[in-house]
Amino acid sequence: MKVLLKRIIINKIMRDTIKTTHVGSLPRPAGLRELLSGSDTPDPVDLDAAVTDAVRAVVRRQAEVGIDIANDGEQGRMAYSVGVTDRLTGYGDRYADRELPADLAEYPDFAEELFGDIENIGGPVATGPIEYVGGEELRHELSRFDEAVGAEDATFSGQFHTAPSPGAVLRFTESEYHDSIESYLFDLADALATEYELIVESGRTLQIDAPELLAAFTITYRDAGLEEFREAIRTYVEAINRALSDVDADEIRLHACWGNYPGPHHHDVDLVDVISEFYEADVGGLIVEGANPRHQHAFEAFVEHPLPDGWTLVPGVIDVKTNVVEHPEVVANRLERFADAVDDLSRLMAAPDCGFETVLGADFVHPEIAWKKLESLVEGAEIASRRL
Repeated sequence: MKVLLKRIIINKIMRDTIKTTHVGSLPRPAGLRELLSGSDTPDPVDLDAAVTDAVRAVVRRQAEVGIDIANDGEQGRMAYSVGVTDRLTGYGDRYADRELPADLAEYPDFAEELFGDIENIGGPVATGPIEYVGGEELRHELSRFDEAVGAEDATFSGQFHTAPSPGAVLRFTESEYHDSIESYLFDLADALATEYELIVESGRTLQIDAPELLAAFTITYRDAGLEEFREAIRTYVEAINRALSDVDADEIRLHACWGNYPGPHHHDVDLVDVISEFYEADVGGLIVEGANPRHQHAFEAFVEHPLPDGWTLVPGVIDVKTNVVEHPEVVANRLERFADAVDDLSRLMAAPDCGFETVLGADFVHPEIAWKKLESLVEGAEIASRRL
């Protein structure tokens, strides 16, 4: 509680403090992980109680380290991308196969070492019409976070909730019902629109996770050229905009990444080559990686292609694929580079590159080290705020 009060006082004194957030998933406790990953279907009451306890724990930890814009840590989800299919009709029991990204396909021994039996994580296959039926479940998920905030007496300056883009669901699933990929994509957009609207109506910022805007280049478009991929991004963004037609852009932030796995990433597309397509999205903020070794030059893209008026930039300044804890000065230096590009401190926020456990079991950073890295994020944001 003393730590929490200290953070609140600091934020009130420093009017131009760079706010801190994260990208959604936070470490799950071992007991919850076992329930979610077990071969037997867990008792719904036991699972709900375990998720409730886990959400309270991550709310408490976020408040203790000083995160400003918080969420529920995606504690009850198996994966950020396909969990939403449980709230959609049309999916059967068969699961789609997944191909390895081009960089891992080049090093299959390393890929097997990294992923073992889960190298082809896929989602369910659609066999019928796609419709949204999960309003009650989503409201329960949202209320659980509110209850945890009250129970922990936590204070945050804002809240967010994550949901996958239509293209993210498309990337990890398949359809035998639709006659084209595009018709499937836009059916997903129409269905997901309800989820997006419910999240915004709850008073939270909606974070749309759209890895397809970058990571699809090494999977779906691994044999394509840059211009073909840019055209695909336009279609993905069109689907996002269709789903957001009744949502205020100021309430939305878009997250794009190159795939949250510790691979070589040497076939990734450069942000500067596609960033202008992102700017067609009807959103008010953008989260991009900026800490991992392959993309620490990402800030240069915003010098060449300035952020749209009114948008907030949320650069990743903490790497979520290594157990090295960034020094706060390193965090501050990274933020300063992005501040120069944005040229307006009020439009800058600090975050890790991606989630800490976006898929159950894909926790490349030890849980306690993950929280230590978030402490460094907050300290680095305070240093950068003083300097700027």
